Amino acid sequence: MSLHVAVQMDPIGPIDITQDSTFGMLLKAQERGHRLSYYTPGQLSLKDGVPLARSRGLKVRSVQGDHAELGEERFGPLSDFDVILLRQDPPFDMSYLTTTYFLELVHPKTLVVNDPFWVRNYPEKLLVTQFKDLTPPTLITRDLKELQAFHAEHGEIIVKPLFGNGGAGVFRVHADGVNLPSLHELYTGMTRDPFIAQRYLPAVREGDKRIILIDGKPVGGVNRIPAHHETRSNLHVGGRAAALELTKRDHEICEAIGPLLKEKGQIFVGIDVIGTYLTEINVTSPTGVWQMSRFDKIDGFGLIWDAIEQRRAQG
Repeated sequence: MSLHVAVQMDPIGPIDITQDSTFGMLLKAQERGHRLSYYTPGQLSLKDGVPLARSRGLKVRSVQGDHAELGEERFGPLSDFDVILLRQDPPFDMSYLTTTYFLELVHPKTLVVNDPFWVRNYPEKLLVTQFKDLTPPTLITRDLKELQAFHAEHGEIIVKPLFGNGGAGVFRVHADGVNLPSLHELYTGMTRDPFIAQRYLPAVREGDKRIILIDGKPVGGVNRIPAHHETRSNLHVGGRAAALELTKRDHEICEAIGPLLKEKGQIFVGIDVIGTYLTEINVTSPTGVWQMSRFDKIDGFGLIWDAIEQRRAQG
């Protein structure tokens, strides 16, 4: 099966090819004989109800700084592609939402990974609230009094943007709560969105597990251990990657959420688990496959493409 695969992503030039999961997906697609095209979200248009993109042919290679060769520019309908990889990073703002409306017009005839309707309706920090038996106590609000009451109930909390990513804007509020009003002022001054608070989980010192699910099934993961001076475990802010062996509880979490993810066309998902609690379900642009593949000695990107090709073959 040879497919014409387009990737909708942020600029490809600055990426770190040793860490970027989108690059790994593209490299594996090319190895399998699929033809690649590339465009950024700003190159999308909707003309007379037809979604189009100004795309360029793409070849990739494992040479940092010379990893992407772009071909001639072409302006045409998204329906010309067999598969579109929805891979731009959040923030999950109105620009992001608009692209999902465009992509929804061609899916599933053109297979969009992940299904744009459910990406739009399942933001990662909101989707977890459907599984309250799996998650730590969680509050989504802009109301300072509610936030202070939640802090008083739980002592130490984590506060973060509802539609952020990559650990940006994540704060740990200690038991004294002295900076909570200032933090609330900062958030409300920056955005009209609510923000999310969760009870602080001391188990994060042992790692924030990123578990990869493909078509609703766990295939492995990586443990991200925060630096001693950090609350955040994200690798790009100093977290250390370590091998991960899934526990019985990890499998229970995956079994609880996997069927819904598969049903809603979320082929490639990364969930975050701290201790025994599910904290996020990442459907927009998950990462962690390179690290998982290196530790577990599996072809993670091959497994993703097995699922995509199977979905495409089924029509």
